[in-house]
Amino acid sequence: MFRSATGAKLTGAPLKPTVFLILVALGERQRHGYGLVKAIETRAPGSRIEPANLYRTLRAMRREGLIAESTQRPDPEIDDSRRRYFRITEKGARLARAEAERLSKLVRIAKKLRPLES
Repeated sequence: MFRSATGAKLTGAPLKPTVFLILVALGERQRHGYGLVKAIETRAPGSRIEPANLYRTLRAMRREGLIAESTQRPDPEIDDSRRRYFRITEKGARLARAEAERLSKLVRIAKKLRPLES
């Protein structure tokens, strides 16, 4: 089975958790790196993404067409021009929805679990 650097589903493989969390955060609105870290920490308490891992993952996601650098910028008066903003692509949104469905099925199964009689 082939798995890309991000776990993008080429044969049904699950997305890497960091990739899924980034896609979900970008599905709400475009964000810069630090904004992504804060959004992920809010949505997945206990999750921590180190800067090197974040930017390595963002590069891989861009290469695979899951995200793109945004050309829209906030007002320069309230933003640092060195920040790079990212947005989700249609391919990224499609993969995030598929991953959410896969996880939803697992949750439904897990909710039905009962101890086995010995």
